[in-house]
Amino acid sequence: MNAPRDQYEPGDPRTRYPDVEPEPQTQAEPGLQSDMRPVPDLGESTYRGTGRLAGRKALITGADSGIGGAVAIAFAREGADIALAYLPEEQPDADHVIEQIRAAGRTAVPIPGDLRDRAHAHTLVEQAVDGLGGIDALVSGAGKQRWQPEVTDLSDEQFEATFDVNVFALFRLVKAALPHLQPGSTITTTASMEAYQPAPDRLDYAASKGAVNNLSKGLAQALVERGIRVNVVAPGPTWTVLQPSGGVDPESLPEFGSSESPMGRAAQPAELAPAYVFLASHESSYVAGETLNVNGGMVTP
Repeated sequence: MNAPRDQYEPGDPRTRYPDVEPEPQTQAEPGLQSDMRPVPDLGESTYRGTGRLAGRKALITGADSGIGGAVAIAFAREGADIALAYLPEEQPDADHVIEQIRAAGRTAVPIPGDLRDRAHAHTLVEQAVDGLGGIDALVSGAGKQRWQPEVTDLSDEQFEATFDVNVFALFRLVKAALPHLQPGSTITTTASMEAYQPAPDRLDYAASKGAVNNLSKGLAQALVERGIRVNVVAPGPTWTVLQPSGGVDPESLPEFGSSESPMGRAAQPAELAPAYVFLASHESSYVAGETLNVNGGMVTP
């Protein structure tokens, strides 16, 4: 079936979005969503805002595509202005999301750069503050994932790079943002189902997402005294550019998500965005240190 008219349309969750069953395909990392077949659904035609984030000023990493792109579109349609962080190579995808944000009548501040650059976190936050007039919502959506069939194929360099993007860059970004975050601000990070059920061919990715989950819960306790809420979204299998750009075995793509999730299919990024909207909205004012699992029914501890 086709995608729903909007996120509020009722229906069978198993068939709400089609099972993508993508053909084997590969791209050089970081890859472009626009070159994927099929192209992931970011909610461009379906996400309907209701003013839940009116006046918010959000900095979103990985905002060019996938979950980060879907979150950026949803936030804009809910009334937020957006600073988008992404790699320069991802500009074509970022242009599409920027167009969606501006079509919603909101401000889009593009800030390309590499999160592995230690100085970039400070520059990124300062440019976001300058472009938006402040920030009060931080969403960490950028991530690195590479599959390796054997443990002996997993190099020190890959392990370090994965943690640098997924964990250390997050830590640096939070530290840089804190002086600008006032009571009522939110930080939302992105873990993964792999934090609980690590895939043997993605050991570094799974370990890094476990670290993100733990770091976020510690930050939640440290920052709640300032009136800043920190929460986590842990996606299950979601069709994004991470998969064809080396994130999983290309030959496994036709079954991606269908054999893992009880829903029998992978998620589309559009299905993850409402979780981030909820955690950044004031309606979740008593939610802090929570991991919201959006994984199609996969059991977590």
